[in-house]
Amino acid sequence: MSQNQLSGAEAFVRMLQLHGVKHIFGLCGDTTLPLYDALYQLDHGMNHILTRDERSASYMADTYARVSGRVGICEGPSGGGATYILPGVVEANESSIPILAITSDISVASRGHFALTELDQNGLFRPLCKWNAVIDQAATIPELIRNAFTEMTTGRPGAAHLGLPYDVQKAPVDEESVWADESLGVYPSRRFGPDMATVKAAADAILTAKEPLIICGGGPINSGGEAALVELAEVLEAPLATSVSGQGTIPDDHPLAVGVVGSNGGVMATREMVIAADMIIYVGCRAGSVTTERWRFPAQGTRIVHIDADPAVIAATYQTEAAVIGDAKLCIEALLDEVKGRISGPPKRTLGKSAVAKAKAEKWAAFDELARSDDRPIKPERIIATLQDVLPDDAVIVGDPGTPCPYLSAFYKIRRTGRTVFSNRAHGALGYALPAVVGAYYGRPEAKCLSVSGDGSFGMAVGELETIARLNIPVTMIVVSNGVYGWIKAGQKSGFGGRYYSVDFSQTNHAKVAQAYGIKVWHVEDPAELKGALAKAVEHDGPTLVDIVAQPLHEARAPVSEWVA
Repeated sequence: MSQNQLSGAEAFVRMLQLHGVKHIFGLCGDTTLPLYDALYQLDHGMNHILTRDERSASYMADTYARVSGRVGICEGPSGGGATYILPGVVEANESSIPILAITSDISVASRGHFALTELDQNGLFRPLCKWNAVIDQAATIPELIRNAFTEMTTGRPGAAHLGLPYDVQKAPVDEESVWADESLGVYPSRRFGPDMATVKAAADAILTAKEPLIICGGGPINSGGEAALVELAEVLEAPLATSVSGQGTIPDDHPLAVGVVGSNGGVMATREMVIAADMIIYVGCRAGSVTTERWRFPAQGTRIVHIDADPAVIAATYQTEAAVIGDAKLCIEALLDEVKGRISGPPKRTLGKSAVAKAKAEKWAAFDELARSDDRPIKPERIIATLQDVLPDDAVIVGDPGTPCPYLSAFYKIRRTGRTVFSNRAHGALGYALPAVVGAYYGRPEAKCLSVSGDGSFGMAVGELETIARLNIPVTMIVVSNGVYGWIKAGQKSGFGGRYYSVDFSQTNHAKVAQAYGIKVWHVEDPAELKGALAKAVEHDGPTLVDIVAQPLHEARAPVSEWVA
């Protein structure tokens, strides 16, 4: 290379550095060798976390972005590596989380000659992310990386993919083209505000509603609009409910906080709040199948006001009376100013603080009865109540689908705003939480980070125990062990007459498995031993795992509406 030139791999590393990247999660491969050599030789200040699976790398990047507010970066090799990394890419994209998936590729010159690991990466990733490119010429590396960061963090945030062929990594790049806008390394960037005419129309509609209910998704947290949305609820005296992704928008002890609504974490008492509302104000929420219980609650014909950064979600299912398009924080603040200027004081609502308090009392009475149970296997409610006792308010909890998600969504009380409890609810793939807690730790190292997995999920992600042990990451992993794919078995019970088919597997002693990796462990079958084990695991300064033999979902009273009905 000449004095003013870098290799493509070096230019790629410098572009990540210039966008403020600090952590990269990934797995090595032969087509990635030039990139790894550039990471080795250059002084860039980035930390590469070697994973044991490309899927894990993408999940780590996802959670890193969720809790840090920065773009998450994952990488893997060509062929199988590119196919393995896909689950985390599509999950992040559908959750409006910006991650950049980098996959190396065979040389451009080798295409069409049956090279090992050849596949159409552009076609593979196109439907799964917001923006996608395979870099065919080294000179375009800086421009395409700038494009990727712009697309990931502006408008509705989402995932991007860049394919990096082997020969492109070795070709020259003019050093003068290597520059970046570091503000695009965080999200949302280049925010756009609403059309004030739509804000006035939304205020007009809202101020004529007798019993409005706000339901928010992850948008307000992504944009930092929690405080403004809580104030809007207070000004309107309107209850504020959330989807699973919206948890943390309002503290659960706030008198207007309804909690999670919908089929995963909602209960009958919170459903009644949705039914009683004569207007739903959706904020940063797609009104999808889970939040609306398959578009039944609210019913068609309910008045709808919708605020979102993505115009495509407006009126996708419900006829919408007024829509405000823009960054959630800017839209909420504009609507708040408009409403405050036109309202003399908090209206008296039937669906107000007293109704919220009544719904909560009903919900918690049912929970507390089960949470005190000394039955064996240990009831999931007992696990959640004990976690509540031993964890600090700023703990980050990553829950898998299956047993953990509905219980964490319904019953773990979040006492501060911000993203501290979450699950992968866009696609709900198992095997997420255990690797994802690694990304949560690097994104928020000052907080205690935990994963809560079912044993089905554990079996899909067990290899990352080596990563956690090797790096001595001080996270706590909880396995809810019952030897069954519980969500499916519960569905077979409620909808198919209890005809159980191919859902049971043998029960593993997960503590012994983790111990073999060098992790400090506890195995708990007695409810009386649960609090002590969890407290010791949380207090330990290294990685820990608590294996809890628990009641399976098909025998439990889970907060999942279709099973209750």
